[in-house]
Amino acid sequence: MWKRDEGVKPQAVQPPPLPAAGSPITASGGRTSETESSRHMERDLVNIGKSIIVKGELSGSEDLTIEGQVEGKIELRDHVLTIGPNGKIKAQVFAKAVVVLGHVTGNVTATEKVDVRENGSVEGDLLSPRVAIAEGAHFRGSIDMQRKAEPARPAPSPAVEGKPGGPIPPPPAPPTPPVPGR
Repeated sequence: MWKRDEGVKPQAVQPPPLPAAGSPITASGGRTSETESSRHMERDLVNIGKSIIVKGELSGSEDLTIEGQVEGKIELRDHVLTIGPNGKIKAQVFAKAVVVLGHVTGNVTATEKVDVRENGSVEGDLLSPRVAIAEGAHFRGSIDMQRKAEPARPAPSPAVEGKPGGPIPPPPAPPTPPVPGR
């Protein structure tokens, strides 16, 4: 069935045809279609590798996975921050959602959810409307699960028609006369 005696001949690789001008260019130099580009924009994910050490402020507008070390402040207000199993964070963290698989020392604030997975560790306070801590995770700190701000309801007016002192109570009802024969 297979002829193993014959050497495998490499086939010539032809470059892909160039798309129309004006479409986005990829990192490899080729151009992408609009659907590929929009799909790529939705799935932007940046990694900080195991050997990387960052000291200072880290902010961005993409989802981020940290496998290395970060000391300082991390701000990804509209995006997801994942601390990988090798990640070691000593920072104040602000993100839409935070997933902890590694170690975090510092307060974590998330507008949607904080998820401390098995073997994850957090030493600091968590502030988020939803918090999940898996069995086997380590946590030392406090949790504040304030709900998102609800729209304010208008308070009743303390004065009626400009008169101080609050609303005027209705006049007392006149006494009802007794009904004869009952």
